[in-house]
Amino acid sequence: MKNINAIIFDLGGVFLNISYQKTINEFTKLGIENSASFYSKESQNSIFNLLEIGEISEQDFISEIKTKCDSASASEIRFAWNAMLLDFPKEGIRLLKSLKKRHSIFLLSNTNTIHIKQFKNILGINQYNKFFNLFNHVYYSHEMGLRKPNKEAFQIILEENRLTAKNVLFIDDSKQHINAAKRIGIRTHHLLDNESITALFPDITL
Repeated sequence: MKNINAIIFDLGGVFLNISYQKTINEFTKLGIENSASFYSKESQNSIFNLLEIGEISEQDFISEIKTKCDSASASEIRFAWNAMLLDFPKEGIRLLKSLKKRHSIFLLSNTNTIHIKQFKNILGINQYNKFFNLFNHVYYSHEMGLRKPNKEAFQIILEENRLTAKNVLFIDDSKQHINAAKRIGIRTHHLLDNESITALFPDITL
């Protein structure tokens, strides 16, 4: 953490536990062929990208998914899409509270309105607001109109907050996002599937 004065965190796979396979499985149940190719951690159909940069509405997204299914309802599609969102360990909030005393902290997440509503349901609105307000600023892709690994998503954070890339640490569970941040000089840590975010900061008592 030497010379680090700001940390940019991903959300899913870092603080919020997720399982891409659960959504893949639910899409299969709805009758979507080759669900693992349709949506996965590494690659996905363009419809998901459009949703995550706010280019299409929830309704348009659901209508498009319906064309891939046998006879799925809107609620079944929302359930399948949200299936990946699991639990939110409370240690994450305690960690952020400690880090905030010494660092500027930011959240950068590829996400969408459907998932954010479900995230609020998982946490409860009061706890969600506490989490949200811990950050100096929260950057959601569907609000920015940009998603990782687009380098402009990172550059906006640097410019808006007058940060120097070499003094910023970015933590994410997706290698392609890590590589994009590295290319513009941001220091990075690729969080592995079996690695806890709290383990990266052993000097902090939770």
